Amino acid sequence: MNKVYSINGPVIKVKGAKDFKIMEKVFVGDKKLLGEVISISDNFTVIQVYESTTGLVPGEEVFSTGESISAVLGPGLIGNIFDGIQRPLQAIFLQSGAFIKPGTNVDCLDMNKTWRVEFKVKEKDHVRFGQIFGTIQETTLIEHRLLVPKGVDGEVVFVKPNGSYGMEEILIKVKDKNDVVHELNMVQKWPIKEPRPIENRLALTIPLISGQRVIDTLFPIAKGGSAAVPGGFGTGKTMMQHQFAKWCDADIIVYIGCGERGNEMTQTLEEFSELIDPKSNKPLIERTVLIANTSNMPVAAREASIYTGVTIAEYYRDMGYHVALMADSTSRWAEALREISGRLEEMPAEEGFPAYLPSRISQFYERAGYVNTLSKKFGSVSIIGAISPQGADFSEPVTQNTKRFVRAFWALDKELAYARHYAAINWNLSYSEYINDLSKWYNKQVGVEFLESRQRFITILAEENKLMEIVKLIGKDVLPDDQKLVLEIARVIRVGYLQQNAFHKDDTFVPLEKQMKMMKLILYLERAASAVLKQGKAFSLLVNTNVFEKVIKMKYDIPNDNLDLFDDYYKLIDEAFSAIK
Repeated sequence: MNKVYSINGPVIKVKGAKDFKIMEKVFVGDKKLLGEVISISDNFTVIQVYESTTGLVPGEEVFSTGESISAVLGPGLIGNIFDGIQRPLQAIFLQSGAFIKPGTNVDCLDMNKTWRVEFKVKEKDHVRFGQIFGTIQETTLIEHRLLVPKGVDGEVVFVKPNGSYGMEEILIKVKDKNDVVHELNMVQKWPIKEPRPIENRLALTIPLISGQRVIDTLFPIAKGGSAAVPGGFGTGKTMMQHQFAKWCDADIIVYIGCGERGNEMTQTLEEFSELIDPKSNKPLIERTVLIANTSNMPVAAREASIYTGVTIAEYYRDMGYHVALMADSTSRWAEALREISGRLEEMPAEEGFPAYLPSRISQFYERAGYVNTLSKKFGSVSIIGAISPQGADFSEPVTQNTKRFVRAFWALDKELAYARHYAAINWNLSYSEYINDLSKWYNKQVGVEFLESRQRFITILAEENKLMEIVKLIGKDVLPDDQKLVLEIARVIRVGYLQQNAFHKDDTFVPLEKQMKMMKLILYLERAASAVLKQGKAFSLLVNTNVFEKVIKMKYDIPNDNLDLFDDYYKLIDEAFSAIK
């Protein structure tokens, strides 16, 4: 009998055990607390417990299961709210109230619910792992595709007729080459720390369109790509992820609240429940999976929540969906690694984080990708991870190590956030390495001028950054008129283009075609103003026409469904500047 020898927070030791395996799921003590074996030596087996160990005492028994910590996959995931180890919070609330009692054991999915199944295979068909054998209308927006589980490859010998069945009812039977019959139902399990297999990875050549101009134009992310969103307290990380989740052209959203404050997480869950999906006018929750692991929940479960979320995302990817995963925030996840590492008495590395922090971060972000699935469909998982560096210090280990493994970096700026500039992405610190991979798509779908205009915008903003150093020292008035024009056009770009109003019906989401026309108009304004200056006329005369302010307001005055109004702005610029004497 294996018994608890010592307890150190979520880390316990079992002395002299010989029948455990690394990464095995175990149940600890009389309350059957969920745990995982993380270290085995001659003398001790070390287990991290995913629940509160308060009240646990040495001598209580530890029960082996022989299996890994796994996510339960099947219909009913969409629209549900889980904790870090995939326990359904709504079902637990009905059973035991607002707080999760240690040892709470509730089915991850509602096993009593029936679903109508449309079968895609018949008797004598050959099926293999990853193939779709049936479909279920999980929500009004998402068709759940039942996948053949791992280890099954053979001939279908029994199929039920189309109809409504329970979660654990046998739907089909498959006989393999060894005459072993496998019985398949709607539910399967998958180890959360093991990536799901694919046919092959594909190049990232299609952008994940968000309707947020600063992202789509300056710092795009590809479908199947990864991005980091670092920012100090109050810079709008969570708000930005909400906006991205609402508007990006992914089929399914997986939102992981990892170690965030309880009241903020509650607000997030309530908002997601109330948001209307703009594409379908149905509740956004009908294509969303929420994982909530607040800062007062057990620290080990915080570490597991990231893996649980990405496993669910991969499951829907394998059905042929494009999934966007939001992790808020990976800093709290890294802090959980640091706490557990400290309790294990491992040698600390930079700022007390474990030496394996970079490899854990890379393992998470590497599970993003655009793939050809085993079911011969195209699917993707795009990962957007928020980072909360203390004191907004981007040189700290989590931010620096994340930069090594992501190709889009959206640095949020405290000064921009406090100036009500949304999204508060600092264009001088941010970057995207996807632009070359996406250039063919942009040139074909939007036009060659899109990337040319983007490059000109970046050049103007860089020039403004240099000139502002001079302005801070000696003031703006001493600059020559052509440099004053650079500063004014940069202001039009910042306020009229990069700043966006999430509460305005036409500005909350901007299609690429409108983004293109806005850029062309701003650059036309620059050329027209420069031509006036070359005639020897003063810059102050240009400002007095009030054209710059009118161009800034075009984002509100031109509806997304009436882009012909841009022609009026060209006439406005020409008439105003030609009238200058």
